[in-house]
Amino acid sequence: MLAPGHVVVIPDTVEREIQGACGVYPWLSQILSHSWIEVAPIKSEAEIEAYSRYARRLVGDDGRNTGECGVLALAEIHGLVAVVDDYAGHKAGSANGVRARRTLGLLCDAVADGLLTLDTVSAVADSLLQTDYRLPFPPGGFAQWAIESGRISRG
Repeated sequence: MLAPGHVVVIPDTVEREIQGACGVYPWLSQILSHSWIEVAPIKSEAEIEAYSRYARRLVGDDGRNTGECGVLALAEIHGLVAVVDDYAGHKAGSANGVRARRTLGLLCDAVADGLLTLDTVSAVADSLLQTDYRLPFPPGGFAQWAIESGRISRG
């Protein structure tokens, strides 16, 4: 679990996706201003090769999944944990030995570890649902889903 004092590394491909979405979701610009987020360009030969391999498998005609490809490439080459929600991306990373986590798992861990409150994570989940983000529950449904699925305990 990421805890205070740790750095979150995002590839430049994710930075570009966030910047591109700020026109529609202005609150996303806050993400890049945090000191605990480090942007790492895909630049070494090994990173570029891994990125290209993932891109051949995951990026379609619409250009989607370039961020996931960058995340998986950096995680694979540098032994990092990838946070990838896309099913195909998660599967591709796992097939290449990448340890991958999903956002909801991290958020549930944060609640269980007392780093975030259930109300805060519920608000985050509702904000995600206002975008094109797909979650296994409707707006306002995070707490019920997390408790019923055993990801967090009642409390």
